[in-house]
Amino acid sequence: MAQKTIRHPKVTFLPHSDTQFELQHISQKAKEFSYCPYSQLRVGSALLTEDEKIFTGCNIENACFYLGLCAERTAINKAVSDGYTKFKAIAVSSDLEEQVIPPCGACRQVIREFGDIPVFMTRMDGSYTRMTVEELLPLSWNAEYLKKNE
Repeated sequence: MAQKTIRHPKVTFLPHSDTQFELQHISQKAKEFSYCPYSQLRVGSALLTEDEKIFTGCNIENACFYLGLCAERTAINKAVSDGYTKFKAIAVSSDLEEQVIPPCGACRQVIREFGDIPVFMTRMDGSYTRMTVEELLPLSWNAEYLKKNE
């Protein structure tokens, strides 16, 4: 199938696979649990593990703004706390109609900790933009920098 390129040359719309569609749909449902009394922007996330388990997350705001937690980090924290650290993909959705919502810088770094996986940024109508973590966070810091020279 042909790909439709949009504004940014590295960003493309790709045909849905069943797993991608399910992941995106689940991320849309996850935003229903958002706690966002300050921004009013609901965000949901669905994280796919290597063995096909899906963990969801939503944004959780706090009056002390920097203590809030994004949907992506919520899903990752839930997965890791249940013993999962190998991931295949993550989907992120919001109530924005005209654009996708990309992971913030902190979420990009946390996702990067677990590899360079595809990130599906989904619109309300089901269309999406797919990018890798490397595309979202080039030259990122990772565990390789912490290994001692041998």
